[in-house]
Amino acid sequence: MKKYLIRTLKITGIVLGALLAFLIIFPMVYPEYVTEKIKKLANDNLNGEINFSRAKLSFFSHFPALTLNLENFLLKGSEPFTQDTLVSVKRIDLGIDVPSLIFSKKIDIEAIYLKEPFINIQVNKQGRASYNVYKSSGEETENAESDDTRLKLQRIDIKNAKLIYDDKSTDIYIKATGFNYLGKGDLAESIFDLKTKADIASLDFLFGGEAYLKNKHVKAELITQINTNSLAFIFQQNDLLINRLPVDFKGKLDFLSNGYDMDFTINAKDCALDDVFTALPPQFTQWHKKATLTGRTDLYFAMKGQYIASQSLSPDIELKMRVRDASVAYEGVPAKAEHIQLNLSTRLPSLDVNKLQVTLDSLYFDIGKEYFSGKLQLDGLQPPVIAAKVRAKVDLAKVMQLTGQNDYQLRGMLLANLTAKGRYEPEQRLFPVTKGTLHFTEGHVKTPYYPHPITNIAFKGDISNSDGTMKSLAVHLTPATFTFEGEPFTLNASLENFDDIRYDIDAKGVLNIAKIYHVFHQKGLDLEGYARADLSLKGTQSDATAGRYHLLQNKGVVELRNIKTTTEYLPLPFVIQQGVFRFHQDDMHFTNFRATYGQSDFVMNGRMQNAINFALTKGQVLRGTFSLSSQHINVDEFMAQETESREQRVESGEQREVNKEQSSKGVVIVPKDFDFNLNANLKNVFFHGLTVHNLRGNTRLRKGVLALNNVGFNIIGVSAHINASYGDETPERAHFAFKVDAENFDVQRAYKEVKLFREMVTMAKDAYGIISVKYNLKGKLDGEMTPIYPSLEGGGTLSVKDVKLKGFKLFNIISQKAGTDALKDANLTTIDINSTIKNNLITIERFKFKVSGFRPRIEGQTSFDGALNLKMRLGLPPLGIIGIPIKVTGTTEHPKIGLGRKSKDLEETEYDSRTGNEGETDKSTK
Repeated sequence: MKKYLIRTLKITGIVLGALLAFLIIFPMVYPEYVTEKIKKLANDNLNGEINFSRAKLSFFSHFPALTLNLENFLLKGSEPFTQDTLVSVKRIDLGIDVPSLIFSKKIDIEAIYLKEPFINIQVNKQGRASYNVYKSSGEETENAESDDTRLKLQRIDIKNAKLIYDDKSTDIYIKATGFNYLGKGDLAESIFDLKTKADIASLDFLFGGEAYLKNKHVKAELITQINTNSLAFIFQQNDLLINRLPVDFKGKLDFLSNGYDMDFTINAKDCALDDVFTALPPQFTQWHKKATLTGRTDLYFAMKGQYIASQSLSPDIELKMRVRDASVAYEGVPAKAEHIQLNLSTRLPSLDVNKLQVTLDSLYFDIGKEYFSGKLQLDGLQPPVIAAKVRAKVDLAKVMQLTGQNDYQLRGMLLANLTAKGRYEPEQRLFPVTKGTLHFTEGHVKTPYYPHPITNIAFKGDISNSDGTMKSLAVHLTPATFTFEGEPFTLNASLENFDDIRYDIDAKGVLNIAKIYHVFHQKGLDLEGYARADLSLKGTQSDATAGRYHLLQNKGVVELRNIKTTTEYLPLPFVIQQGVFRFHQDDMHFTNFRATYGQSDFVMNGRMQNAINFALTKGQVLRGTFSLSSQHINVDEFMAQETESREQRVESGEQREVNKEQSSKGVVIVPKDFDFNLNANLKNVFFHGLTVHNLRGNTRLRKGVLALNNVGFNIIGVSAHINASYGDETPERAHFAFKVDAENFDVQRAYKEVKLFREMVTMAKDAYGIISVKYNLKGKLDGEMTPIYPSLEGGGTLSVKDVKLKGFKLFNIISQKAGTDALKDANLTTIDINSTIKNNLITIERFKFKVSGFRPRIEGQTSFDGALNLKMRLGLPPLGIIGIPIKVTGTTEHPKIGLGRKSKDLEETEYDSRTGNEGETDKSTK
């Protein structure tokens, strides 16, 4: 026995020694061969850049499998993400089939092992993804289908990964940490089943910037059929556990070249309601920790259709939820909500919010003897078709307590009985058939933004509509009251027949708007002000429209102080420092109405008409006549602004960039629904660096056009008169016209301070003295309130009274060519220069003058681009009978002087009034 035992031990030792020697020596034989084959396989089949620092073979990494270890492995993404990481890992192990390597020298990769990798998947707004690194059949090289190196994967093993999926085309962001994954299947086949086990320690899911899952623990066991030919996934059997919520997940996902084709269903049947809340978004987490929930629920979610951003295709979404016999209790609250019933179904076709469909068959709960019961059916939002029913008797304080909301206080007894059915489409004068009452008493509101509450809130209202038209709609509020900071406010209102509104409104009390706003504070907004009202309005819309003012009973006073308001027309807030409005019939008078806008100030007195009709009916025009005075108006501040911003995050290598586009200015927007006559007295008006003083005259604002009629003003030291009009066409385009008469002004000062004069009269750069202008001009303005030169049309006269041309390049060159100094630094007196403007050209009519015995005659064209085409005749002394023909071409900076009369006409630039493209092109080359 001893002999046989010793022999057995020897044989065993030899075998083990040989096996150990094989395990150590064998990997030393093939490392370079295997590494080169793996590199060739990667280069033949992958578009992304691959790097690793070291490669070695070993049996001990995943014994007994032979593995190729690639250290510091980095794979970059496909276009347009070639500079971004797709996969990075300290070491990736590739499991290799040993018999194939030994007997046929074929390398079959059977397994992939990744430990603590970073997987970073990016998709841009056009739907192009970074993971498209695998070459399609059309991209493969001739040797891509190598017989000696093959992917025959049967196992994918990922330990403690960090995964980022950032899809900007769908606005979906997923982050998974502590991600463990084990997948088994014959991955070498074109169609195979992949059995998967996954465990994610922390999962975040964001859609549209909102977190729907945050730090959720997820476990999954999945069976997925994968088609590698079409890159399609069929989820056959998938059991998920999101925290404590078990979920069944089935469906399919096809990766298209420019998007996805999906068909998903998620089911959670007969689950505990408490388990559902463990899987909800983070805003529910803190509340759930102190809440006790009972009851059962069913959940269903489906997403079906194609998502192709470039073709504006989106899938349909369906969500169903049913809760039965549930209850909610909260720590420290004696009352609890019981007998909770919910049956909800929603559909969102093509992810289009306007097509939203909601069916709430029932929502019910009771708190002791109090209750809430509601039903709702909504079909679309533009226009919505509604069927609703609400009955309630509930103390809102108890509801707030059960929500665990301590920062906000809302108390009061609400009684409601309301039914509504039909289409809400005010443009078609349609309103749902409605009958209902609301009664609220002992109300109290307090928020963390202001130390004192709004108290004694009470109202009793009813609404009715008998036939689904606006004519039968009636709303009564009798009364609504509240007290704030010791000041009571009361409102009684009755509105009937919204086709011809019959109104009866009484309002009395004080509104401290600034403090009330702070009660309901919202970040990014700022409201201030104080209002006192003692107002009584009674009448019908048709009486106001038809001028039957004796049938109206409108009277009262509204006093405003420090009211800060915003409007769609203006980029800055308009602040009413003080103003008293007095109502009488259809008139609204105001006195010492003081306001500021940015650096500008205004004082107005006057009256407005059609105020009631304007307030009650869309599309009505508010008329008014008043005086306007100001010490300082900055027109630049009234220019519209459009701001676009796109914010994305940067998170530890996850490549979320931040890009905020700067706001771009636009033209001054003129309201279209005002008809105002203003007698203006403006001390200082600033516009694009130009200052106008003592502007006085009549101004008319009507149908979106601002008109100045015989308005006088002081500019560059002289008095002038102007008739003008201005109106916006788009936020980046406006039209204008003016006729100006300015006498005896300093030409140098005009050149330096008035941009349009500088562009039209380029020769004024070298002119010194006194001139006058009578000119009319019309055209378009761009988003910088700058003239679009090809759009300009007009004409007029520039009168030279006493001007010296000092250093004027054109005359100096002509003098040099003619061999005389007569035109150099010439003095000009009593010359009228007539010109017209059209298609970017200034056409100068023939004019002549006398200087030092010479009699020059000039005519021709210049352009706003600075081009010249002037024809001159230099009449020689004594009488100018004999003359020298001279042509001037080139530009104002570099004129070309030659003898003769013939020259090439300047090219016109026509303005397309439909698009404005030619004007913009011309402006960019000016």
